[in-house]
Amino acid sequence: MKPKILFLCTGNSCRSQMAEAWTRTLKGDQLQAYSAGIQPKGVDPRAIQVMAEAGNDISGQKSKDIDSLGNLEFEYVVTLCDNARESCPIFPAITKRIHKGFDDPPLLAAGAKTEEEALAPYRRVRDEIKAFVEKLPEGLR
Repeated sequence: MKPKILFLCTGNSCRSQMAEAWTRTLKGDQLQAYSAGIQPKGVDPRAIQVMAEAGNDISGQKSKDIDSLGNLEFEYVVTLCDNARESCPIFPAITKRIHKGFDDPPLLAAGAKTEEEALAPYRRVRDEIKAFVEKLPEGLR
């Protein structure tokens, strides 16, 4: 059995969706990836766009909360933002919690004057998350 990893952020709309997808694509032979949010709000269309640019289709992924994952037991829970770290529910003792914060692309894109300018932080964070995932599972120890 491959270890289960949960990526947790506030809305399960961007960062955690990217991390789940990259893990399935790059490390699916070693880890079972899941994502959820403290307050899910739908997958961000810009996240879908920049992941597609990198050859990773997340258009079929859904935004979900932790309760929707049922009684799955995770070996790892990775919080991707401070809000998720502070609001993270209690997991069984076998679960290792790790915090790896990434900037919030929607927040950074809020003042953009053009769509291209708005996509820049999404692309940067996408690439940072990919680099993090490439170091898994060793990077979780």
